[in-house]
Amino acid sequence: MQLTVNGTVLEIDADPEMPLLWALRDLAGIKGPKFGCGIGACGACTVHVNGEAVRSCTLPVSAVDGAVTTIEGLEHRGTLHVVQQAWIDEQVPQCGYCQSGQIMSAVALIETVGEPSDAEIDEAMSGNMCRCGTYPRIRAAIKRAAADKAGRAG
Repeated sequence: MQLTVNGTVLEIDADPEMPLLWALRDLAGIKGPKFGCGIGACGACTVHVNGEAVRSCTLPVSAVDGAVTTIEGLEHRGTLHVVQQAWIDEQVPQCGYCQSGQIMSAVALIETVGEPSDAEIDEAMSGNMCRCGTYPRIRAAIKRAAADKAGRAG
C-alpha cells in the first residue's frame, strides 16, 4: 500500500487494520508521533491527514485518504513552523513526550481559526494531555504563533 507522508510517497507492507501510528513508527521509521494511550484519548499520536488533526493510534492505515503530515513534516526549508518556534520561545516543553501531538493539534487550530480565543484553544486542545501541566505555556505559545502568523508581534 502507498502512503504520502510529509510529501514523500512511501510503499509500506501493512495489514490494512494496522493503526497508522504503527505504520509510521515501525514501518516508515517516523518517530515523531508517540504512543500514549492507544485509544485516542491523550493526543500524543496526533498527525494531520489532509490538514486535519487525527489520532493515528486509532486510525487504520487502510482508512487514510490523503496526505499525512507528522511533526517532522512541519519544518520548511530549514525553517521551523511558526508553532514550533512559539513552543521554543514560550519554553513550553518539560518532559516533551506530548509535544509533537500538542504542536500538531495547535497547527490545525491556527490553520482553521487563525487567531483563536481562549475558549477555542481550550476546546481544540482538550484531547491533548500533558502530564507536566504546561497548559498555560501551551496557550501562550498558540496565541504567540497565531499573532506571528497574522504578522503581529506575539
